[in-house]
Amino acid sequence: MKIKKSAIENICDAARNTYPNEFISLLGSKDGVIEELVVLPATYGRNFSSLRIDLLPPDSSVVGNIHSHPSPNATPSKADIHVFRKTGQMHLIIAYPFSSESIKAYNAEGNSIELEVIE
Repeated sequence: MKIKKSAIENICDAARNTYPNEFISLLGSKDGVIEELVVLPATYGRNFSSLRIDLLPPDSSVVGNIHSHPSPNATPSKADIHVFRKTGQMHLIIAYPFSSESIKAYNAEGNSIELEVIE
């Protein structure tokens, strides 16, 4: 999957602004490229975050979610994988210190996948 550099920058900013709480949002794509964050009402906590998925209008552009880990560990937990399975096929975790290098991509089963950053 591909992601625009501008979307990566938005993800980094959102994670930094929410720290020390976790950040969560959905990923919107066009033509197979993640271009934007789809922001829904959410709850941000120290070791958790949750989205109001029930408020998402039918939208085929949503391909997955992004959330932050306030630690340097970007490995998905069992709870993360449970959310992955509900929100699409592409999932990102950004770990502290919230840079493009600390973003990891996973499929709905929690297996690592490649993410290509484009302009």
